[in-house]
Amino acid sequence: MSTPKIAVIFYTTYGTNHQIALAAKEAAEAAGAEVRLRRAAETAPQSVIDGQEAWKNQVEKMQDIPEVSHDDMTWADGYFFSFPTRYGNLPSQMAAFIDTLGPLWQEGKLVNKTITATTSAQTNHGGREGTIQNLYKSAMHWGNIIVAPGYADEVKFEDGNPYGYSGTAGKFDDLGQKAVGFQARRLVEITGKLID
Repeated sequence: MSTPKIAVIFYTTYGTNHQIALAAKEAAEAAGAEVRLRRAAETAPQSVIDGQEAWKNQVEKMQDIPEVSHDDMTWADGYFFSFPTRYGNLPSQMAAFIDTLGPLWQEGKLVNKTITATTSAQTNHGGREGTIQNLYKSAMHWGNIIVAPGYADEVKFEDGNPYGYSGTAGKFDDLGQKAVGFQARRLVEITGKLID
């Protein structure tokens, strides 16, 4: 059986989606995947970042994690995305990267790769489902195969989002760990079946 190559790609402001990405990486590796952990480039002005100590500290904490590139997108057999919601949409930092993928899309280099996504919001709703679905709309244009967790595991009846894990900012708890672990393992399993 071939080893699935999974790119875990995230954006975070204060750290929640960094934690989710680390949990996904760990679960995917435990399931037998080769994993690249990558972050979206920060595009906010440095003066804005420096004005919020928690944001500034988080940016400094991630300096050893490479920024996601086109090479990562072509290398991977599957993608695990994690990012906060911004009014029901992707944050501009993640959208800016996605907006650069036109050349790969035109060359068919994203076709038949798997994708799954998670998100977080400050409130219990806050556009969580819509945010994940908005990424999946782009993925359908790319020809990706969406691997949503659905209700394929008991943990999904606890966390309740069949599109992908969605948590409350700053509260990545045991339930979140279980849900993300399941979602990452499912991505590896389905990707493995597709690449063999």
